Amino acid sequence: MRAVAFHDFGKAPALSDLPVPEPGAGEVLVRVGASSLNGFDLGAMGGFLKGVYEYEFPVVVGKDFAGTVAAVGEGVSDLAVGEAVFGVVMRPTLGQGAFAEYVAVNAAYGVARIPEGLDATRAGALGLAGTAALNAVDAVSPAPGETVLISGATGGVGAFAVQLAAARGARVIATAEPGAEAAFVTALGAAHTVDRTGLAARVREIAPGGVHAAVHLAGDGPTVSGLVADGGRFTSTVHFAPRDAGARGVKATTIMSDPAPEALARLAADVVAGRLRVPIARGYALPEVAQAITDFTDGTLGKLAVTV
Repeated sequence: MRAVAFHDFGKAPALSDLPVPEPGAGEVLVRVGASSLNGFDLGAMGGFLKGVYEYEFPVVVGKDFAGTVAAVGEGVSDLAVGEAVFGVVMRPTLGQGAFAEYVAVNAAYGVARIPEGLDATRAGALGLAGTAALNAVDAVSPAPGETVLISGATGGVGAFAVQLAAARGARVIATAEPGAEAAFVTALGAAHTVDRTGLAARVREIAPGGVHAAVHLAGDGPTVSGLVADGGRFTSTVHFAPRDAGARGVKATTIMSDPAPEALARLAADVVAGRLRVPIARGYALPEVAQAITDFTDGTLGKLAVTV
């Protein structure tokens, strides 16, 4: 099968010919139709996840997937061959990924059926960033009328988080440069945009007493957490924990994407109902992944989709 993989630390990922994996017990083999790039992929390629995951070379890139079940492993009864599914590759090691024609995934976690009305391209860009955003917004649980700062709003996770927070009635302040970035997050539901330069001063103009909650996806952690009012909520997807949280009565959490089937199904239903938009900036074919990686590194608005 065709797959984009890197064969050792320091090696660039390249289109390769690899064997089709076999689904193990409790797994399904998915014929991949679509995927997307995530920050996790860059971390894996750069070797930054050494010690967190075991690397089984060649390592195929790609966490998100959407496709059809091609085979089922022993003990699988909830999914059948031919069903359309999407989700996140959740394996204990780095080896198999979704930038490939086939990937074997856990049938009980990280996968859900694609509902009618959701195409593979959008489903393939929804799993990892969507569930991370959902987990982050759930962690700060904004109430209608509360002000929420989202730092890192223009990326994949941020674009979903802006929509999810706004849908709960929150007044969203989103970090964005003037121009295209500001227009992008405003269209997703942000009430205010703030330039990353002079962030604290600008947020204080909008919320003099501080924001009720902050979602930290990127940017300077101490600055972002310092803008949360005493007694507020703060969550980070980049493992930042404010040291003064206890003294200020701030509920602080760090979260990681939890692509449980229920969360995936909830996101998919929101997309089908028109409550959530999958913001795809550009699409790439599998042989164009190297260019997609370059474009992702240079910065993009929303998601970069890959058609397999």
